[in-house]
Formats: sequence, structure tokens, C-alpha cells
Amino acid sequence: MASFPSSRPTRHRLRPAVVPLVLLLVALIGVAGSRVVMSTPSSDAASPVGDGELPDGTSAYDDAHAGVTELDPDLLRALRRAATDAVDDDVDIVVNSGWRSPEYQQRLLDEAVATYGSRAEAARWVATPETSPHVSGDAVDVGPADAAAWLATHGARYGLCRIYDNEPWHYELRPDAADRGCPPRYPDPTHDPRTRR
Repeated sequence: MASFPSSRPTRHRLRPAVVPLVLLLVALIGVAGSRVVMSTPSSDAASPVGDGELPDGTSAYDDAHAGVTELDPDLLRALRRAATDAVDDDVDIVVNSGWRSPEYQQRLLDEAVATYGSRAEAARWVATPETSPHVSGDAVDVGPADAAAWLATHGARYGLCRIYDNEPWHYELRPDAADRGCPPRYPDPTHDPRTRR
């Protein structure tokens, strides 16, 4: 007579010593998996997007913020050359503001109107999104005061010129400045023909 295996399912029991090892393995896989998920860069961290607002102490070499990376490439190169040379004089040039989105520029203008009490007075400090050289990436505001002073003295050699008497931090690229010096400054942005459009 032939013997057939029983149709009854066979149960496998884990030995008591194996159970803790299996639980440990499952826990380790769970932790490793969560670390992979948690450390995956978001699309915001991978590309410099945003409105241009910069954190305090932003370097001219910062490649993580659109306020720096969206500056005109020639302006950014000149700024980086100047920042490198300024270090030799123990001066750190910080970018307080650079490229700005139109929305961010409008927010700054609205805040200036609230601070100064009128659109006319605010215009002495903040241009409209349509006329601001920050929105086009053609202006950079630097700090601290010793960095602005260093650029006032040495900026022309890099083509970096102060544009407004009332804004010692605001610089724009004037490529001819290395040979001819910086052009005369406007008293404030309301005297700049570009802001009157």
C-alpha cells in the first residue's frame, strides 16, 4: 500500500531563539527605510527657487538661494571676485538682498508704504516690481557697513557701483567703471529715470 502525505497542513514553529532575531531584523529594516525617506531631498532643497528672500549672513557664493543664483551672471561674477579680494582686508561681503520675485518686491513696497506713510516717500527706498533692478537680477544689496564701505572704495575695479546716495548698500554692475570710474549717483531711486516708467 502506498503512503501519501497527510492532507493536514504542516505548521512550522519558530524556535524561541529565532523570534527575537526576526523582530530585530524587521525593526532594523523599518529604521533604515525611514531614514531613506527622511533624507531624500525635497524639490525645494534641490533647486534654488523662491521669492528671493535671503537668510541673514548669506554669502556671495551661496548656491542654494535664488536671491543669489538668479542674479545677472556678470554681476554675480564681479561680486564673487570682490568678495574674494575683500577677505584679504578682513572684510566679509554678505548679500542682504539680490534677485527678487515681483511678488516679493511688491511686498517690500507695501511694507515701505506702511512704514513711511505714503507711496511717494516709500518710492525713495523701494521701487515697483516693474522698475526694480532687483527683479531683473541687476542689483545687489550688501552688508554689513564695513563691506559696503569696502565696495565704495574698491568696487569700481570690479565694475560694482553704488547707485543711490541714500542707499550705501545698493550696488549694480557698470562694466566701464574699471576704466572710467562709477557714474554719478542719484540722490535716491525717485531721481533714477528707470524707476519713473
